[in-house]
Amino acid sequence: MNPEPGLQCNWRSSLARAIHHNRKEAHGRYFQLATVKPDGRPANRTVVFRGFLDDTNQLKIITDARNQKYQQILHQPWGEACWYFTVTREQFRIEGELTVIDVNHPDDKLQLARNSTWRELSDNARLQFVWPHPGENRANPEEFSPPPPDAVNPPANFCLLLLDPVQVDHLELRGEPQNRWLYERDEDLTWTTISVNP
Repeated sequence: MNPEPGLQCNWRSSLARAIHHNRKEAHGRYFQLATVKPDGRPANRTVVFRGFLDDTNQLKIITDARNQKYQQILHQPWGEACWYFTVTREQFRIEGELTVIDVNHPDDKLQLARNSTWRELSDNARLQFVWPHPGENRANPEEFSPPPPDAVNPPANFCLLLLDPVQVDHLELRGEPQNRWLYERDEDLTWTTISVNP
C-alpha cells in the first residue's frame, strides 16, 4: 500500500505517545467501537487494537464473519472508536469508515494483511474462530475445545477490519483548563488541527 498523505499528522504522534505511556496497562490495548445496526439502533463493543495497516492511518481490528458486527458493518460502514488511557488520562474518539477484509475481498494486498494478522494472533485468539457459532444457543462444553486451527492459513470466517479515520477528537483530562484538539481529514487526505474548548 502507498503511504497515505498526511500520515505524520499530530493525532498519530499523540496516540503513539499515549500507547507508549500506557503500555504496562493491559487494558490500554482495548477500545470501544460503535456502529449502527440495520434498524438504526446503536451497537457498541470492546475490541483489541491490532496496530496500523502498513504505512496508513488505518487501525486494525479482527472480527468473525459469523457475528452481528460483520453484518452491521456491511450494512452501514461508518463507526467510531472511543479509546481512554488511564495513566495519561487521555481520550481519543476516532471516527471513520470501516472496511471488512473477508475471505472474498478482491484486493491481494489486503488479503496478505488479513493473513499476516492471523499469524500474529495468539493461539487462544485463533481458537475462538473455530468455536461454535457466536450468538446462538449455548453449545456443549466439549465444542469449545476443538483442535487448534491452522496457524498460517485463516479460516473463512476470520476477517480483518480496518477503521480509516476522517476525524479524531483528542481530549487531555489533566490540566486546568483541560486540552482538546479536533483533527479532520479533507477530500485531499490532508489533516487539519484545531484547538477547541474542552
